[in-house]
Amino acid sequence: MDFAQAGPAMATLMQLPMPKQNPEYALVETNPPLAARLRYGYRGKDKITSTYDMVEQMYFLYVNVVKARDLPVMDVSGSLDPYVEVKVGNYKGVTKHLEKNQNPVWKQIFAFPKERLQSSQLEVTVKDKDFGKDDFVGRAFFDIPEVPLRVPPDSPLAPQWYKLVDKKGDKTKGEVMLAVWMGTQADECFPEAWHSDAHSISHGNLANTRSKVYFSPKLYYLRAQVIEAQDLVPSDKSKPPDTFVRVLFANQGKVTKPSQMRVINPVWNEELMFVAPEPFEDFIVISVEDRGTGEILGRVIIPSREVPQRIESTKLPDARWFNLHRPFIAQLEETEKKKEKFSSKIHVRLWIDSGYHVLDESAHFSSDLQPSSKVLRKDSIGVLELGILSARNLVPMKIKEGRTTDAYCVAKYGNKWVRTRTLLDTLAPRWNEQYTWQVYDPCTVITIGVFDNAHTNGSKEDAKDQRIGKVRIRLSTLETDKVYTHYYPLLVLQPSGLKKYGELQLALRFTCTAWANMLTQYGKPLLPKMHYLQPIPVRHIDLLRFHAMNIVAARLARAEPPLRREAVEYMLDVDIHMFSLRRSKANFNRIMSLLSGITAIFRWFNDVCVWKNPITTCLVHVLFLILVCYPELILPTIFLYLFVIGIWNYRFRPRDPPHMDTRLSQAEHAHPDELDEEFDNFPTTKHIDTVRMRYDRLRSVAGKVQTVVGDLATQGERAQAILGWRDPRATALFIIFSLIWAVFIYVTPFQVVAILIGLYMLRHPRLRRKLPSVPVNFFKRLPSKADMMLL
Repeated sequence: MDFAQAGPAMATLMQLPMPKQNPEYALVETNPPLAARLRYGYRGKDKITSTYDMVEQMYFLYVNVVKARDLPVMDVSGSLDPYVEVKVGNYKGVTKHLEKNQNPVWKQIFAFPKERLQSSQLEVTVKDKDFGKDDFVGRAFFDIPEVPLRVPPDSPLAPQWYKLVDKKGDKTKGEVMLAVWMGTQADECFPEAWHSDAHSISHGNLANTRSKVYFSPKLYYLRAQVIEAQDLVPSDKSKPPDTFVRVLFANQGKVTKPSQMRVINPVWNEELMFVAPEPFEDFIVISVEDRGTGEILGRVIIPSREVPQRIESTKLPDARWFNLHRPFIAQLEETEKKKEKFSSKIHVRLWIDSGYHVLDESAHFSSDLQPSSKVLRKDSIGVLELGILSARNLVPMKIKEGRTTDAYCVAKYGNKWVRTRTLLDTLAPRWNEQYTWQVYDPCTVITIGVFDNAHTNGSKEDAKDQRIGKVRIRLSTLETDKVYTHYYPLLVLQPSGLKKYGELQLALRFTCTAWANMLTQYGKPLLPKMHYLQPIPVRHIDLLRFHAMNIVAARLARAEPPLRREAVEYMLDVDIHMFSLRRSKANFNRIMSLLSGITAIFRWFNDVCVWKNPITTCLVHVLFLILVCYPELILPTIFLYLFVIGIWNYRFRPRDPPHMDTRLSQAEHAHPDELDEEFDNFPTTKHIDTVRMRYDRLRSVAGKVQTVVGDLATQGERAQAILGWRDPRATALFIIFSLIWAVFIYVTPFQVVAILIGLYMLRHPRLRRKLPSVPVNFFKRLPSKADMMLL
């Protein structure tokens, strides 16, 4: 197949219809009543803004139940198990009950949304926990219209002692310390408060519903260069050992290749890479093993905190000799073993590279590109503010449990993760929470995911939070200081097809604080310098990224409340490297879309050459002659044309931030079998007949791709053969023609040569032949290496 046929072959291979984007999956611009934007200026290099100016202001009635004193004894046994019930209309919250305590301390805060208050009176009741009906101890009343309003940065409201009254309104024994005020979600107590929609949640599960901020650990690359070993002592000394080295670190294990020589002083000289989290608490276990017998010939354990760090291109630390120790075996009588004069040793160079950035996300949409070392990090260039407003039309995720959806959001940018509170049993949650990140590079991406909380009603510990959808937004596509408020479609691809699980309303603003630094970022490399001076082998990148994801997921799962592994994996797109016929088709269509512009240029030029539009062809002749006569105008004309095109396209610039494109992703019209293959486990669990069918399909597709790649290689080899003398006659003809052409150009003015070539290419169709031109025929006759391949 010739080069000219390669494009049609690929088009035939993956030719797909490109339907328009479904309007249901489009962005919807909104204009919510955001809080007034207040600016307090700068503090050093940090910009100070009002706490909640990107979300709708929501008012809450806060009740801080601190403690009580001198409560009366209610039981015959002389004990009291007090707790407090805070009630507003049909909403109520209950504190923990404390056994046998007349002076209890609770320190619990309750929040009731003002828009849902069903009464003008707040009732705080102290009760005694009993086996049957709980006993009434006393209560206090508050008129909600008289409750004071507190707005940060005012100091917290001081709690006061209030006398308890009985059911008749008469004073009784005991006092309760309370603080009652009206505030907003900007209040410091808001994240820790027990919200009214969570009144049915147990104390143990309440933590899973609260909003939190997490920081993933700082990651580094740990390198181990295994050089050689000396004086190994195998158990069978009559047979030389076939040795290799195994290195274990932080649940990561890697081995070297076997030594090329079977001796007691083997040499490997191989480098292994690991991901090391900070703080360095893990141990490095290096063992020398015999591949033939499986025997461990020696082992050494090194604390990672003792490994030196290297910043950028500083000199590597010196390699060290470590004594190898035999692993302890209980059956051996160590007391009877003779002490050996010489011990086995291993020569290893260990160091931590701080000049790299450990990618735990896909390189195509990373949220952080800074080096691990604090010394090498640059100053921030701006502030990213995100307001997670609300969602609508969510799909019920807990129909079997008689509930709807317990939704919460997770946002990730850099090493800072945020999690909103969980709003229970609603399909239209309103979070109205705002978060801020420092920005160091504009060409980064923030990711926001929505999940259904599976740990709100006493579910099993291994229950998984379900995905509701995800949004990715690149900061460089946002205009500075502009507030974007949109409803983003929440799309999830499942084996049954593409599903829309609702819409998420976000408010986003990127503010630049250092314009010069931001503009210079566009001329700097994306990754730190070490990634280019000493590149990481491509074959290691996916495995290192997988280890980084495991470390981040394990560390965040240890927080309270835990950010669970399924949420971390979904946010970091851990399965993006797996094969998918749908993604392959999508990527192919992306390439064809790019090449369509080049194809359009060639098509236009061909129409000019064949005089399809005589007026256009004549104008091109005039422009061509002007540029030939005045060649100094060529480059200015090109750049002026680019400037005009850029100015013209300004009117059609995108006005909305990017969002998930189902047409581009080939997700909306994907074949069910292709989706079933994409969501299959690895290794596969499907029936042998299904695997055989998919394998045959993959072979068919791969065969066509193989043919196209071979055709591209053929064209390159033909170009190399022009001067390579693989075809002596062809090379001789070409160099003789080159000599003649050089002499002709030397003695002929450049303008005359350019005019002759241009007029020949723009000649009238009557002067053309339908057969291929001489240069094309000559190129196709050149030899390639295809005839040297064993087929």
